[in-house]
Amino acid sequence: MTASRVQPTPISAPWMPDSWRSFPVRQMPSYPDAAALKAVEDRLSSYPPLVFAGEVRRLRRQLALASQGKAFVLQGGPCAESFSEFKADIVRDTFRVLLQMSVVLTFGAKVPVVKLGRMAGQFAKPRSSDTETQNGVTLPSYRGDTINGPEFTAEARIPDPVRMETGYFQSAGIQNLLRAFSRGGYANLHEVHRWNLGFVERSPLAGRYRATAEKISETLSFMEACGIDAGSAPQIDETEFYTSHEALLLPYEQAMTRIDSTSDEWYDCSAHFIWIGDRTRQPDGAHVEFLRGVRNPLGIKVGPTTKAEDLEKLLELLNPEDEAGRITLISRMGADKIAEYLPPLMRAVKKTGRTVTWLTDPMHGNTTSTTQNVKTRSFDAIMREVKGFFDVCAAEGVHAGGVHIEMTGQNVTECVGGAQCLTESDLGDRYETFCDPRLNAEQSLELAFLMAEELTDKRQN
Repeated sequence: MTASRVQPTPISAPWMPDSWRSFPVRQMPSYPDAAALKAVEDRLSSYPPLVFAGEVRRLRRQLALASQGKAFVLQGGPCAESFSEFKADIVRDTFRVLLQMSVVLTFGAKVPVVKLGRMAGQFAKPRSSDTETQNGVTLPSYRGDTINGPEFTAEARIPDPVRMETGYFQSAGIQNLLRAFSRGGYANLHEVHRWNLGFVERSPLAGRYRATAEKISETLSFMEACGIDAGSAPQIDETEFYTSHEALLLPYEQAMTRIDSTSDEWYDCSAHFIWIGDRTRQPDGAHVEFLRGVRNPLGIKVGPTTKAEDLEKLLELLNPEDEAGRITLISRMGADKIAEYLPPLMRAVKKTGRTVTWLTDPMHGNTTSTTQNVKTRSFDAIMREVKGFFDVCAAEGVHAGGVHIEMTGQNVTECVGGAQCLTESDLGDRYETFCDPRLNAEQSLELAFLMAEELTDKRQN
């Protein structure tokens, strides 16, 4: 049977890093000083890359395995990074929780876990409105620290291109920390599991998680008895950790794009993995035009408003050679909509015969507001969407490739529910996000144990 293919959208000119500038653009700030913007772009273009083409190619191969069910992707980090949180302990704690989650998920999925942080570059955010109003005063919306400031003042909300440079240097510092943590012994598998044992003992659901923790302990003990340790297997003592962010601020992304000397191909060296959001994935838009020319693996957010024909066009534009590991589709439906809206999209993609990696983002479709107009998310709704994703994948014969979450290693109080039984009245204790609510460290680990149970059940059935 011949797979159907959508005719590619005609491209009027060869791709170049700046060819996006002649396409319709959304979610981009209007800088008042064009000369200052150009000066920052020129400086950024001369700075060293933040990631390297060889690292990007390794990630692409691992994402290809996830598309075949031979790996599982854990992508997590803050909704938007903040210049004020440029601190080693914040980076370390988020990295640590992602490691803890990966150990649990490796056991449940029985395949390697690809660790992908929303870190070292997630400084810009799309907004549903260009303005916001407080106490009768209307100002431009806050769009992330690389664009403008969160303070509700006219001066802070003016887009400032120098902020892109600050974002670059902070990203470089975070990348340095992540490389040190992942390769300097901090990621030792035995130590990470000991951290999990501490979580299990203090969790209100200790009994439920203890069996999984004990089985992991038995596995590690067996490996040690067989002589598999850090000396004989470096993977015990270190891990590969990749970075990602939404490719929203195109002047920054263009400035960070380089030609790889070994392959003569273009790479966006701001991160290993970049994605396109729900608001900027127009097939004839500037963001798609930019992304089609870089060789990084790409994510595409798909939601209830995604049309199958547009998704098929995007797959043709962004991956004309159908390269495995190139495209990751990140479902963000909402717990009450996933059973209705995700299956038709999965069927449409299968009909094209194209290879993609499917992830679930159970966060964005489950954002609500409290009676005090504070944004929050329900842990129960998040878990229902994760279960719904696994169920749809099983029913459609698609590999469940991974999960994409907004989380932090800090014990914030931004999402309600979970074993801690956080309620709306608890949100004011440590509500620290500048954008969307994040799972805290305890909730993130709880989610990992629950996903491990789901993965184990699906594998056995």
